Amino acid sequence: MNGPQITVVGHLAWPPRTRTLAGGTVVADFRIGQTPSRFDKATNAWVDLETLWFGVTCWRALAEHTGTSLKKGDRVVVTGRLTTRSWTNDKGEARSGLEIDATSVGIDLSRGPVTQTRVERMSGAVDDQWNESPAGVDPLTGELEAAIPEQVAA
Repeated sequence: MNGPQITVVGHLAWPPRTRTLAGGTVVADFRIGQTPSRFDKATNAWVDLETLWFGVTCWRALAEHTGTSLKKGDRVVVTGRLTTRSWTNDKGEARSGLEIDATSVGIDLSRGPVTQTRVERMSGAVDDQWNESPAGVDPLTGELEAAIPEQVAA
């Protein structure tokens, strides 16, 4: 993936919107907000600065998982390629925004525990290399199996 990589921690502004494109590719998008703060020595208090908003786009399995896992207000960690997008609004004003083409999205565990449910991978040409476990590896957990030494006759 070319372009600058960024990781942002923020809150979902709305639940992910998931849709399927004509070719069958699943895509999801949502917005996250991140409000930086700084300590003001004059008032001896933390002061919130202007909220930064990021549009996030997820593709394929990541899109499906975000669509079923996230809800408005969730605190998430998003990693991906940072881009800017420019457009003209209804009033003819030039606007721009920050967007992230996500490669990874997760729940921020500093807010509490989360239970993950693993999904079985479907067999396919691209995934075949991942469906076979090498010798000595537990196919369910991926852990290395301990070698059992043969008993030596005494």
